[in-house]
Amino acid sequence: MDQFMQTAIDEALLGRQEGGIPIGSVLVHNGSIIGRGHNRRIQRGSPILHGEMDALENAGRQPASVYRESVLYTTLSPCAMCTGAILLYGIPKVIIGENKTFLGEEELLRQRGVDVEVIHSADCIGMMESFIREQPALWNEDIGE
Repeated sequence: MDQFMQTAIDEALLGRQEGGIPIGSVLVHNGSIIGRGHNRRIQRGSPILHGEMDALENAGRQPASVYRESVLYTTLSPCAMCTGAILLYGIPKVIIGENKTFLGEEELLRQRGVDVEVIHSADCIGMMESFIREQPALWNEDIGE
C-alpha cells in the first residue's frame, strides 16, 4: 500500500476511534504530507469537516502554486463539497481509496481535467461497509440523506 494512502487510512481509523465517520485524507506536495485530516463532523459538530476539508484546513494557507502541484489522497470518493474545494484550488490529482460504498463527483473532477485514480482498497471498503452497517443514521447525515 502506498504510504500516503496508508496515512489517510490511519486518519480514518483515528476518526472512527473518536466516535466519528472513518474517512481520512492527506494533501501531498513534492512527496511530503503538508496536510492530513479526517472527518470530524461529529467530533466538532461541524457541517463541513469532511476528511478532505480537514486535510486542507490543516495544511493551512498555501500559495496557489502549491495546490496546483499537490496530490490529494482520500479513503472515499469525494462528495460535491470536497470536489468543489479540489476544483477551487486546482489540485490536479486525486487518489481515492474506494468508491464502492459511495460514488462522489469523480466524473465532474475528470471533466474539469483532474487526474482521478481509484485504487479499490479492500481496507477502505471494509472500513466503510462496517461503519455504514453499524451507524446508518450517522452515515446518511454525512451524505445529506
